[in-house]
Amino acid sequence: MNLILRILTKTITKKLTSSSKGIVIYGARQVGKTTLAQGIIADLRLKVLTINGDQTRYLDIITSRDLNTIKSLVTGYDMIFIDEAQRIPEIGLNLKIILDNLPDLKVLVTGSSSLDLASKISEPLTGRVWNYHLYPISFLELSHYQNPAELDSDLEQRLIYGSYPEIFSMVSRDLKREYLQTLSDSYFYKDLLEFQNIKNSSKIRDLLKLLSFQVGSQVSLSELGNSLNISKDTVARYIDLLEKSFVIFRLKGFSRNLRKEVSKMDKIYFYDLGIRNILIDNLNSLSNRNDQGQLWENFLIIERMKLRDYQQHHASAYFWRTYTGAELDYIEEKDGILSGFEFKFNNKRVKIPRSWISTYPDSKYSCVNKSNYLDFILGQR
Repeated sequence: MNLILRILTKTITKKLTSSSKGIVIYGARQVGKTTLAQGIIADLRLKVLTINGDQTRYLDIITSRDLNTIKSLVTGYDMIFIDEAQRIPEIGLNLKIILDNLPDLKVLVTGSSSLDLASKISEPLTGRVWNYHLYPISFLELSHYQNPAELDSDLEQRLIYGSYPEIFSMVSRDLKREYLQTLSDSYFYKDLLEFQNIKNSSKIRDLLKLLSFQVGSQVSLSELGNSLNISKDTVARYIDLLEKSFVIFRLKGFSRNLRKEVSKMDKIYFYDLGIRNILIDNLNSLSNRNDQGQLWENFLIIERMKLRDYQQHHASAYFWRTYTGAELDYIEEKDGILSGFEFKFNNKRVKIPRSWISTYPDSKYSCVNKSNYLDFILGQR
C-alpha cells in the first residue's frame, strides 16, 4: 500500500493557516509523526527551519531563553519545526518566548513521549498551542482506500501485526516479526530509561508481558507487584509511565451505584496489538490462538478511541461490571446519554444484562460482532 494519508493532515494544516497558536503532535515513536509533519510542510510550501531534538545542532540557541538569540536563528523563516521535542531541555519556556514574541512565525512540534514534554509544555503554553495525538494507522484512515470487503479481509493482519505504518509495506512474516521485535526492544524504552532514571528495564518488560495476558480483565496492582517482586506503588508508577509513552491505556469502571458496581480496578489495553503480541511472542494466526476475544476487545476499543479523537466526538469511555457478575465490555457517556456495548468475535448476539436495563433504563445497548463492527469503528453507530 502506498503512503496512507493521515486524517490529522487536514486538521493540522487548517489550524496552521488559520491560527497563530502552535501545534504539538504527540504519539509513540515510529507512528508517523515526522512523516505527517513533513507532508504538511511540503503542502504549505513555506520556508521552514527544522530542529531535531535527537541532534545537538541549534540546541544552545533554542534553549537560551533569550529572545534576541532565538530571533537570530529564526529570522527569515516562515515556520519552525521541532522534531522529538521532549529531548530538548525547557522546551516549553522557549516555545512560549517564540509564540509570545514572534506571532508571524508558525510553530510545529512533535514529541514521541509525554513523559517530559507534557509537563514542559502544559504550564508555559496554556492557551498557546493545539495538541493532537497521532495513533497507529486507523481503520477510519484505511477506509479511504479500501471498501468494506477489503477492510474485512485485512482484519486478521491488524489483529496479529498491528497498525504501525511500516508494517503495511512488509510482506513476509519474518520481516514483520523482526520489525515488531526491534520496535519493542528499542524505541519504547528509550525515553523511559533515559528520562525517568529506570535502571531495571527487565521489570518493565515483565510487567508489559503480564498486562498483555490480562487484556480485557481488571488489573490488580497488588497482584502484579507480588508477581514481579516490586511494590504496588512501583507498579502504579510504571503503568503511568507506560501510559504516558503511548504503549498502554486504561479504561475505568463505570459506577453510579457503588454498592453494586465494581469500579476500583482498571482494565488495561494496548495502543497497538502488534506490540502486545510480540511481547508474548505469539504472532500465530487467529485459528491457532486462544485469545481471540482479548484481541477483538482491544482492537474495537482502540479503533473507537481513534475515531472519537480524530473526529472530535468527545465522550467518556468506561467498562461496566457488577459484583454479581453482570458486565458490559464498553460504555460511552456523551451529553448525559449512556451507550453500552458487548463485544463478540463471532456473529453471536447476546441479550442485554437485566441489571443494566433496570439501573439505566434510558440507556442504549448494542452487541458488536464480526457482522457489524465496521459500523462501530467507522462512526455509523
